Amino acid sequence: MPAPALFTPLSLRAVTFRNRLWVAPMCQYSAEERDGMPGDWHFAHLASFAVGGAGLVLTEATAVSPEGRISPQDLGIWNDAQRDAFSRITAFLTAQGAVPGIQLAHAGRKASTFRPWNPERGSVPAADGGWPTVAPSAVAFGDYAVPEALSLDGIAGVVRDFAAATRRAVDAGFAVVEIHAAHGYLLHQFLSPLSNRRDDAYGGSLENRARLLLEVVAAVRTELGDELPLFVRFSASDWTEGGWDEQQTAVVAGWAQDAGADFFDISSGGNVAGAPIPVGPLYQVPFAASVKHAAGVAVSAVGLITTPAEAEDVVDSGQADAVMLARELLRDPHFPLRAAYELGVDIDYWPSQYERARPSSGSGRAW
Repeated sequence: MPAPALFTPLSLRAVTFRNRLWVAPMCQYSAEERDGMPGDWHFAHLASFAVGGAGLVLTEATAVSPEGRISPQDLGIWNDAQRDAFSRITAFLTAQGAVPGIQLAHAGRKASTFRPWNPERGSVPAADGGWPTVAPSAVAFGDYAVPEALSLDGIAGVVRDFAAATRRAVDAGFAVVEIHAAHGYLLHQFLSPLSNRRDDAYGGSLENRARLLLEVVAAVRTELGDELPLFVRFSASDWTEGGWDEQQTAVVAGWAQDAGADFFDISSGGNVAGAPIPVGPLYQVPFAASVKHAAGVAVSAVGLITTPAEAEDVVDSGQADAVMLARELLRDPHFPLRAAYELGVDIDYWPSQYERARPSSGSGRAW
């Protein structure tokens, strides 16, 4: 019998992933305030997924500049001290057989916000450590602070920040870089006509709205070189009439591939406050399948995929090339080991330290 599709290795450029069960970026809002440094919490959080058998472990959205953080407690990689702190994490992930990846981000008009469990909501005042935000246009997200529209010099600075962050990421030992162009953050804000009201070369037509993303892709590819894969995360829909949609996503994914991207992480939403999103099991998988087949690109699916059988079907049916997991991995960091057992795969990366707990096929022991 052929091996389940989930456990067929995948190679992109010079990097091979041992399986198709990957860790989606998950914000932890746990850096020491304003320093952006990964600490013990981030090490333990990410290390657990590598021990648990994931093929790719992506960091949370990691800011390319101080003003690009979602919250004052977000991670960053805008300086060398942050780079060096990440190297401890990448070394451990690599030693466990997982590929370490980093998601590079700029939050744009959704920056400078309180972390989710704070009693306060919305934008952080300057007196409490907040900062002015930027966006393609001076249009606020919901009741957040109104951002400043980026100048052309400011846009060029964003491109330089992504390039510099990529250099640091490679030096820190990351083997994958993902550009965050989803969930209503800066690059998504430029893509969507609902948040981009510009009338210059970065607004209006689809080509103009995609210009910043494509410039970032090209700059990041230059810093990555030819060996390391470059991912782009898209929200395939704003879930609002007249907004960003899967057809535009597919077109821009093709352009991004031509500019140097290799793989596309397909999610949805985040750019319109209060958008009616019909959340349910596998609800975003059709977006991944649509972009994959319309653009002829490799993609991952994400969103309430909670069982090994569901994940296997997504990949085996050709709807996506890999599955990104988030909440289910928080519940069970060893989900890939469990998936191998449930799908009858004898993997060779079960941790030796955990062998006494390994159920054998036909043993009659439940997971």
